[in-house]
Amino acid sequence: MTHEPGWIREGTTGGRLVLAAGGGWTVAGAATLEGLVAALEPGASRQITEPARDVAFDLTEISALDTAGVWLLRQAARRYEEAGASVSWEGVADRFRPLFELVEANEGHKPERPPHANPLVAAIARLGEHTIEAGHEAVALTAFIGLATVTGLRAFLRPRRFRLVSLTNQIEQTGLNAMPIVGLMAFLIGIVLAFQGAIQLRKFGAEIYTIDMLAITIPREIGVLLTAIMVAGRSGSAFTAQIGTMKVNEEIAAMQALGLDPMEILVLPRINALIITLPILTLFSVFVGMVGGAAMAIVSLDMAAVQFVTRLQEAMTIKHFMVGMVKAPVFAYLIAVVGCYQGLRVSGGAESVGRLTTRAVVLSIFLVIVADAVFSIMFAAMDI
Repeated sequence: MTHEPGWIREGTTGGRLVLAAGGGWTVAGAATLEGLVAALEPGASRQITEPARDVAFDLTEISALDTAGVWLLRQAARRYEEAGASVSWEGVADRFRPLFELVEANEGHKPERPPHANPLVAAIARLGEHTIEAGHEAVALTAFIGLATVTGLRAFLRPRRFRLVSLTNQIEQTGLNAMPIVGLMAFLIGIVLAFQGAIQLRKFGAEIYTIDMLAITIPREIGVLLTAIMVAGRSGSAFTAQIGTMKVNEEIAAMQALGLDPMEILVLPRINALIITLPILTLFSVFVGMVGGAAMAIVSLDMAAVQFVTRLQEAMTIKHFMVGMVKAPVFAYLIAVVGCYQGLRVSGGAESVGRLTTRAVVLSIFLVIVADAVFSIMFAAMDI
């Protein structure tokens, strides 16, 4: 349906300036209408030689109107108001009144500019916000660790509550399926350590001590630490993604509605499985790392395999081996708890799953390194 193009005409009634508008005042003719509004002269008009003090907009003949037209009409009225005139509206059809109310409601709204802040102050404020957030996160994680511990003890006192099928499945996913990537990583790390160690020790004619370095660093630190980091990136993220997806799909809410405890069904099997598999993966990693170090040492040092094994037996002690194995269950517990905790915190949709999965990996690796530092200080104090 086509409408007459919009127009506006001046007239007078009893010394009052009347601006009659008609036709279509819509966004389609906004360019022309804007020119008509700009041509109005609030200071004086063709009908009145002096500035008008009383102005009326007569909209009786307007056939079509939208928010763009209302805005242009109000712009014209504002020009007269700024010139000191009193403006009134006449002949506004009932169907057009909601448009005027909408434009009036939003006319004075201006986006607030963020206050200009000193960059140093802003950086300190962000640091404070992150510190407070980290404190809340630490309290919530500590509470979750307590809840997981209580749930585990309750299940231990009632062995029938253990879900062996879930436990076996998680052991396969976190342990057996992880062996290829963990083995490859350990083999390459062993090669790198042996190669770099041989290069540095050759300067002092002490290449033979490359084996001692491997015998101490791999079982004591490198084997368990790199395995834990690999598991955090692989299994810890999987825990968060799996539980988070169930949370988004409201499967956990359905469990609770049926009277089932998500801690026993989802969290406990994953924690127990990782506590079992990470020490095994650490043992496997130490063995494969030694094989990689032996291969490089034999090649770079021109050493016989029998000589390498003999020297390794002399350098490696059960103490170094047990130090690494003691760390493994603790690292496993931290990784599993963080992964499950972040998964249960998921809310909303896929964006929340991805964000908390990333946070779970970062937090797990951070806690593993912190725990490793604590173990190092403790073992040093105990002269182990």
